[in-house]
Amino acid sequence: MPVARSVDVAVIGGGMAGMSIAAELAASRTVAVLERENDLGFHATGRSAAALLESYGSVEIRALTRASRALLAAADTATPLLTPRPLLWIADSLHTDAIADLLAEQPELGVLTPAAAHAMCPTLRRDNLAAAAVEPGAHDIDVAAVLQMYVTRASAAGVIIHRSCGVDRAERADGRWVLHHSSGTLRADIVVNAAGAWADDVAARFGARPCGLQPMRRTIAIARTERSVSPEWPLVATVDEGFYFRPEGPNVLISPADETPSEPCDARPDEADVALAIDRVNRATDMAIRSVVTTWAGLRTFAPDRNPVVGFDPGVPGLFWLAGQGGYGIQTAPALAQLAAALICDDARAAARLGDVDPAHLAPARFG
Repeated sequence: MPVARSVDVAVIGGGMAGMSIAAELAASRTVAVLERENDLGFHATGRSAAALLESYGSVEIRALTRASRALLAAADTATPLLTPRPLLWIADSLHTDAIADLLAEQPELGVLTPAAAHAMCPTLRRDNLAAAAVEPGAHDIDVAAVLQMYVTRASAAGVIIHRSCGVDRAERADGRWVLHHSSGTLRADIVVNAAGAWADDVAARFGARPCGLQPMRRTIAIARTERSVSPEWPLVATVDEGFYFRPEGPNVLISPADETPSEPCDARPDEADVALAIDRVNRATDMAIRSVVTTWAGLRTFAPDRNPVVGFDPGVPGLFWLAGQGGYGIQTAPALAQLAAALICDDARAAARLGDVDPAHLAPARFG
């Protein structure tokens, strides 16, 4: 692999955000990606149990998800990137108002009686099911295939990818950035900060103020059940985000939907969180989970308002943020990459194609 010495755009981070923006920019710019791990998508991307959910997140997130859905559905790949799996929102008697609020805000969702929700997912206990809503058009996302699509596109377009290559420091010289990294130096007109949980730390190396990004640990387990698991079950989530589960082959994928504040790190699952997921799912279903096959954890990094941070830094020339995607990074990545590329290239027409999203609501300048 050649070593890049000078490019138009240097992208820090080789996860979904970094590789998608690199692929989008490569048609009109020379691009290099610097990833400090040996593997691309090692942290949040590689640990995501991703689904495409249009009823999840803020107004901006939902708009970006709708746009991404069309892009993923139209992608020319060997296998489909999306597989239909409805999202079933459920509530116990204490949270029926939350279902009503969800339906009021998003009338395109379908209201279900408890009996209909039980018919859709017969493992649910009737005595714990008071209200439900369904997003029938939700999908599973093949995360590895989406990442590989962008890596393939980027490589074919000439993007140089440096692995095991962290940026130690950066300085301005002759109106350009000089990045000092483990393989030497790289000059770039623009640097894209797509460093995930480390984005605030990376920004500091460029003299930028942090955006207040907070990594949150999310725990997931694959568990064995005493009940037969149907591949036709939906993704089931409590409206108060107490847990979610979905079929995973003969087993079931479960999470307590935890959001535990963390420092940027190689996240590890906590046994207490795994036990909590098992307890919550067992209380709501008749699966009788007793043991786990495997567990893992990842970091979901949120800005204070839980919208992504996308745009040029207001105080540091040539530094562009693409971070803070939280738990929506995979399902919004295609649209976010197109929006970011349009902003970097100052292409108002391309940005206007995402007319449902006001870039000002994502810009780092909103944090003052």
